[in-house]
Amino acid sequence: MRSLDELKKLKAKTQKEISTREKTGKPTIIVHMGTCGIANGAREVLNAALAELKERNLTDIHVTQTGCPGLCHLEPLVTISEPGKKPCVYGKVSVENMKRIILQHVVNGQPVTEWLVNLEK
Repeated sequence: MRSLDELKKLKAKTQKEISTREKTGKPTIIVHMGTCGIANGAREVLNAALAELKERNLTDIHVTQTGCPGLCHLEPLVTISEPGKKPCVYGKVSVENMKRIILQHVVNGQPVTEWLVNLEK
């Protein structure tokens, strides 16, 4: 049986982890998790994003998932959405790419241009 202090610590830890999945008005990382995305590694990319945010103690970033946007040949796809800015869509995102996207784009505000998908063709 756990003590009251242990339960309070567990509750605080769980609430902190859940807050990453709640909308905050801050930047949002959207991982496209249609079957094509999952088959190409989107689940691993989502887990890498959550792990990187946790490692960097970035609790004010919203992380969510959505279905396939119809660009199956570019999966896994990740969209970074920031209030007041045009969303940036990244294609063929790997676990390592996700770490760089978080550091360069989410933390430092500079999109990683070589991985952006041009949707205005």
